[in-house]
Parts: sequence; structure tokens; C-alpha cells
Amino acid sequence: MDELDLSDWRERVARLYLSDLDLAGFRAARDELFARHPQSPVPADERPAFTGVRYFPENPEAVVEVAVRPAEGTLRIDTGGPDGVVQYRRVGVAQTPWGPLTLWWIEAYGGGLFLPFRDGTCGPESYGGGRYLTDTVKGTFGRGVTVLAEDRVRLDFNYAYNPSCAYDDRWACPLAPIENRVTAPINAGELKYR
Repeated sequence: MDELDLSDWRERVARLYLSDLDLAGFRAARDELFARHPQSPVPADERPAFTGVRYFPENPEAVVEVAVRPAEGTLRIDTGGPDGVVQYRRVGVAQTPWGPLTLWWIEAYGGGLFLPFRDGTCGPESYGGGRYLTDTVKGTFGRGVTVLAEDRVRLDFNYAYNPSCAYDDRWACPLAPIENRVTAPINAGELKYR
């Protein structure tokens, strides 16, 4: 059943993100999950030839501890899929070396922290629609975004990843809003799938 497969996928993603694997081990385990799991964003007919996700090399300069200033307001995004219109509430704005990025709370059952972004690599090197640093609804806890205090976070862009729609058009993904688009390149994390 698709629902049980999806539940298993989310549990495995959460366990992977909460594991004690280093970056290389994390990437290898993620590749294995993408190659074999029925809920993988990689199209089923491409999985037999799938050799892994392409990444920028590990970049220590892409790991920053930054201040977060409070922010207010909401944004409604039509997902274009069965989720319909989803509301996101601003949690705060992280003052990164590449520019400010808004942290969002997904206003849906259970909620979750969400940080989509688009940077100067999007298009030529990474997915043109942008990438995610965390989407805790999907189980991506503690690697891309770590809350250090109520006004401070650690961001590790080595864990930046493509949304599922970067792999297959069957997925509908919310992309980075205007306020989460920076022109500076963040040379870390996942590259284009194709």
C-alpha cells in the first residue's frame, strides 16, 4: 500500500537524519534509499541505473552559526497537488553570509520547520527551482538546520537537497519564495539530478 510505503519512507529519512553517520556515510545511505525504496523520488524505471546523487564536495565554509531575528506574517502557496493551498508562517530570518533567509513553520497538522532557498548555483549547477535545507514534516531533522537558541541556528548547506520535483514531474513541490532567493552561490549540497 502506498500509505504504508510512505510511512516507511518518512521513518527511514528521519532515522537517517538523526543517525551518527558522517557526511560521506549519510550521502551513501541516502543514495541506497533513493535506489531501492518504492517512495524514492527517482522514477521507478530509472532506479536500476541510478548510481547516486551528485553533490558539491564537502564545504566547511558552508557551515555557519547565525543570528535569527523574529519575523511575522504568513504566506500561502498553492502546491499544485493534492495538498492544495498550504499556509506558511514566518518564524524568523537567519542572517547568513549569502543574504537573509526566512525560516518558515508549515501551518498544517503537526506543523514543521521549513527552509527552502534559491541561490546563485540554481540553474547552472543545482536544481533551477531551488533546494531545501530542512523540511521537518518530511523528517529532515538536525543536519541542515540545528536550533542552538531561540535566536540562533546552525546552518549546514552540505545537507542542502533537491525537492522531489527535481527528479520527477509527478511530484509537486513548494519552491523558495522571493524572500528566500539570494544571488550569491552556495557551493554545497546536492547538484542537479540530470
